[in-house]
Amino acid sequence: MGIVWQKTVNGKNYEVRSAGHSRRLYTDGVFHTQYNPNKTLTSNVWDLISLPSFFLEPDNIRRILVLGVGGGAVIRQLSSWFPGVDITGIELDKTHISVAKRFFGLSGKHISLVHDDAIEWVKRYRGMPFDIVIDDLFGEIDGEPNRVIEATPAWMNHLARLLTPHGMLVMNFTESKDLRSCAVFNNDGVKKKFNSAYRLMTPLYENQIGVFLKKPSTANEWRKRIKNHALNSEFDQSRDKYQMRKLKLD
Repeated sequence: MGIVWQKTVNGKNYEVRSAGHSRRLYTDGVFHTQYNPNKTLTSNVWDLISLPSFFLEPDNIRRILVLGVGGGAVIRQLSSWFPGVDITGIELDKTHISVAKRFFGLSGKHISLVHDDAIEWVKRYRGMPFDIVIDDLFGEIDGEPNRVIEATPAWMNHLARLLTPHGMLVMNFTESKDLRSCAVFNNDGVKKKFNSAYRLMTPLYENQIGVFLKKPSTANEWRKRIKNHALNSEFDQSRDKYQMRKLKLD
């Protein structure tokens, strides 16, 4: 694995490394992004965050919000699968934004990267709602990724407020217990805002991805939309790496 670019900013070490055809971003040793121009799926956590988009009808996806850009793997996937959809990414780390543009190709009129504290940005936002909101807000502690905000009722309500009536919320959790303690499962007010919930995971990582839908959608519909998409042949080669389970909200 070769180092393509390296820089230390305010005591934080950033590296872009090459691995075969892929490029990877590491920040203080934490793996943040992988991008391969020859395929969109990475067999990594980012697939689990992006693939839930197929729970929605493609015609109902016009605006996507990504909280926590990193090097932009999720935005690369979504912009490839849904060209013309407006994607806004909020990122606290200014160097990540620069790297995403320079090394991971995050550019174009439909991609907007905002340098801001995503938590404060969400609280302030009063603009048009989003069809998909992705909460991938992670920092590092002792070289390990950790969520920077718990899924409390207050935070979940802030996120739900940003969604269209048919919208979907996707949240990345480090492990199963964090997902199960999410407010959508233990707070009646939050629970009523969503119709159904799913968990996506992979045996390769401990991360658990929570998917919370405001309108009904099934795993069969999800698979059918992927089958009808150009992504299908690539997905078929990797589908055994992804596990999905419906979660009870009642």
